[in-house]
Amino acid sequence: MSTEPEPTEETEPGTREAAPEPEPEDTDGEPGAEAEGRTTEAEAEAEAEPNGSDAGEGASGESGEGADKAQLSEAEAELAAQRVERERIARRKAEKKGPVESGAKLSGKAADLLAAVRAVESGAKPVAAVFGEPEPPRRPAPEAARPRPVSAEAERVGAGAGAGAGANSGGGTGAGGVGSPVGPGPEVVEAVRRVLAEGGAPEGLAPQVAEALGEAADDALRADPWQLLRVAGVRPEQADGFARALLGAQCAPDDERRGRAVTVWLLEQAALAGHTALEMPALTAALAQRGVPDTEAAVQSTIAEAEALVFQDALDPTAPEPAEDQEEGAERPVRILVGLERYALAEESLADGLARLINSVPKADGSAEDWERAAASAKGSAAELIRATAAHGLVLHTGGEASVAEPAALLEAVRSLGLRAWAATHSPLGLARFETLLGSDPDDGTATAHGAAGPVVTVAGLLSGAEGPGRDGDGAFDLDVLVVLDAPQLDVETAALLVESLPDGARLVLAGDPAVLWSAGPGRVFADLLAARICPQVASRTPDPGPLGELVSGIGIGELNKVEAPGKEVVIVPVRDAGEAVHRTVQLVADSVPRAIGVPAEETQVITPGHGGAAGTRVLNAALKERLNPGPGRFGGFDPGDRVAYSPTPGRTVPGQVVKADADGLHLTCAGRPVVVPKERVEQCVRHGWALTAHQAVGGRWPAVVVVLPGDAAQALTRPWVYTAFGRAARHLSVVQGADQALPRAVAEIPAKPRTTRLPTLLATPAAG
Repeated sequence: MSTEPEPTEETEPGTREAAPEPEPEDTDGEPGAEAEGRTTEAEAEAEAEPNGSDAGEGASGESGEGADKAQLSEAEAELAAQRVERERIARRKAEKKGPVESGAKLSGKAADLLAAVRAVESGAKPVAAVFGEPEPPRRPAPEAARPRPVSAEAERVGAGAGAGAGANSGGGTGAGGVGSPVGPGPEVVEAVRRVLAEGGAPEGLAPQVAEALGEAADDALRADPWQLLRVAGVRPEQADGFARALLGAQCAPDDERRGRAVTVWLLEQAALAGHTALEMPALTAALAQRGVPDTEAAVQSTIAEAEALVFQDALDPTAPEPAEDQEEGAERPVRILVGLERYALAEESLADGLARLINSVPKADGSAEDWERAAASAKGSAAELIRATAAHGLVLHTGGEASVAEPAALLEAVRSLGLRAWAATHSPLGLARFETLLGSDPDDGTATAHGAAGPVVTVAGLLSGAEGPGRDGDGAFDLDVLVVLDAPQLDVETAALLVESLPDGARLVLAGDPAVLWSAGPGRVFADLLAARICPQVASRTPDPGPLGELVSGIGIGELNKVEAPGKEVVIVPVRDAGEAVHRTVQLVADSVPRAIGVPAEETQVITPGHGGAAGTRVLNAALKERLNPGPGRFGGFDPGDRVAYSPTPGRTVPGQVVKADADGLHLTCAGRPVVVPKERVEQCVRHGWALTAHQAVGGRWPAVVVVLPGDAAQALTRPWVYTAFGRAARHLSVVQGADQALPRAVAEIPAKPRTTRLPTLLATPAAG
């Protein structure tokens, strides 16, 4: 690896100075850290809660008559459609005749907990040994039908709101075809504002509280002040202060309402960290850390109110159940898990849908000879992928950046056989790269009424109905083969929606690099499927080329190797402190890389571990804007020409550029498509985008990438983070290195942080049966 390309202005670093005191990362208290006894990835928290410090007071100073237009925003459409799909899944679960079967003999605490679960599900009184009070009947699941085809009006509005503006992650996307959700009225918001003021809470939270608690939000907040914890960003100590102000002497740490709210909050924080459930000991330990005196009673109350579910899963689902005549202590080992209903139902629905794909016979399209002829004409692993897809309903494909050519070959082969085949990418950047591999022609006759000009769409666009083939009369995708790229970015809710939307006899191919960062939302779907080994897995034998490929491949196996880079493909820029890191980064993007490498500043992407800190995205974006596009930020902190990162829903980030602003909002161009962000959403959804986090950059590649590793980011570094950040570079990588030995140590010793999920058990149970 070489040194910085043709440095200017700078002298060689001398004696290293002591690193400055690191500024705290903008992580909102490390979600899930209390529950699992470890810190979480700064990226997941940053994605889950976009910060609006880069934005000002909206897209325009005008009153905004456009806010009164009855138009459906992209985020609203997705959330409403997701709600319909969740209701449908809940109905399916309610139709099951009995509780989830454990298949194991239990005793002691585990037996009591399982009996309590079954009592809750049946509406009976729980076992007194676990729950001391009677429990009301569980709320019935609402009626919901399978998503219907998207209406023309929904398509028009969805496309106008930014169709194709990125893939879903974390927040989930809907299936489309639903009406605009009615938000809380101004009188509701005002009533909530008065309650917040009375309790000393920020009145600016009123719209979020009203949306979270509904039309009677003010009454709900007075009856249970700890409901404030349902608003993102509010912490238990803040809710405690609010409750003391409202309740006075009646406020106590052992209040049942507090225990229940803190339990739900911990489970939500765990979901932000990627867990779909928590083991009972971890949850009770976290409750104790939060000052809940009776942790078992808190869990009991939460389950009794149907705000969480409890499960017992066999540690080895494939092990045979003990015989009836065996001793009582010979039961199969189990673990007790507690999780939020939305993720539990999504995970079980996903397992059911995957089992349906695996056990069904793929639709007989094309003769065996046709499939074999297509495979014989392909090269290397692509031939193996085509043969596996011909015979199976679910296939996994793994490999690096160069291996993406193999799903492209598969898509072309199956389309040549007359099958309705589509590919879905996580990001519109990935969509453009994949279309290049296919050589897609917008005039090849594949254009549809849903806004896609070729067989490649984004996951978000496919689920919303704004892109892709649309849905048939039963609400299923109108296709035969679906290839999902960037599969590690699928969280459980998005994956469940995709699988449930596939018609019988369809084939699903999940392709991706298992070494990259996992999804911003809960779950590790792709990794769990790879570990379960329930379907064919095709590992690509196509290596990533050049020095960059050699470097990234070594990182994937835990080795940070020094590579020969005669064309300055890899450059290390040592820095002493965060201030020097910011200065060198601006110099690289604006001067050194364009001059020495030939990549202009607009094609260079900066990646850094977090939003906060002395060299986080906020500081770097401010410095890069001052150099590359100076301006007063007259449109809510933005000027025409600014590079931005647009997040229509939590976990989805789409790079774009500011065009203008007017009464309708901030006008962007994202992946070549126009997007209008209502001015009331600019502060929450739009950041400057010269610098991104690694999670925001997943799914994209740029000709040149500058990775900034300041000293205060050492604790955020892991092998998947380094692999993902370095792997975004196609031609040139500059590493602004201030983390010293933390970088090689992270690559060698710090793998992905574990996530607690139930999918492996759910996938293994049918096989064991």
